[in-house]
Amino acid sequence: MKVSAKLVGLTQPTVHVPVTNAEGLVAYCARVSNPSNQDNPDYGKLLDYCIRNKHWSVFEMANAVVEVEAPRDITRQLLRHSSFSFQEFSQRYSDEIEFTEREFRRQDTKNRQNSIDDLDDIAKQFGQSVQQRLIKVVEEAYSEFRTDGVAKECARVILPEGLTMSRLYVNGTLRSWLHYLDVRDDPGVTQHEHVLLAREIRKAIAPAFPTIFKQVNNATDL
Repeated sequence: MKVSAKLVGLTQPTVHVPVTNAEGLVAYCARVSNPSNQDNPDYGKLLDYCIRNKHWSVFEMANAVVEVEAPRDITRQLLRHSSFSFQEFSQRYSDEIEFTEREFRRQDTKNRQNSIDDLDDIAKQFGQSVQQRLIKVVEEAYSEFRTDGVAKECARVILPEGLTMSRLYVNGTLRSWLHYLDVRDDPGVTQHEHVLLAREIRKAIAPAFPTIFKQVNNATDL
């Protein structure tokens, strides 16, 4: 299974503002009540203060757009984060369907939100065999539908969400991304595959906000 994320868009200050990057812009806006100090390039302590004291509104002053690739059942979970805006690959418009295989894990009997990677080999092998046969049948049927002139919007109904990939662009404020990472990079609560995706998104965004991400792991209640 493949999950990936890359930063494709980022709020940048204009030439009229004496800061040079997105993180500096957050600090510049945070100092709106202290205009005599807005040009101060030293903002590490300010952002640390905002994080520690939960002044999260200042982190709404910058946006990041991230390109995400993941199985469609995982991107459905991402779509539940309503503070983001989305543009997703549509199976109505393209025949570029990418299939993917998945791993099988045992249900955690003590936590229904969790799975455990200790399923016996026979069960894993059976699962792999079933999904490989299913992908083959669906791929052949979809191709035949399209050859017969069936519309893409009709042919796609047979595609299994968990075995097909999706690509989408996700736009959100830095505050929304911090909240998303707080709740989704949470093994045992969030599905394993989504945890992996959240960690890829963190790796994509963090370099653009090094001061903030250095401190944010100590924050709670985003």
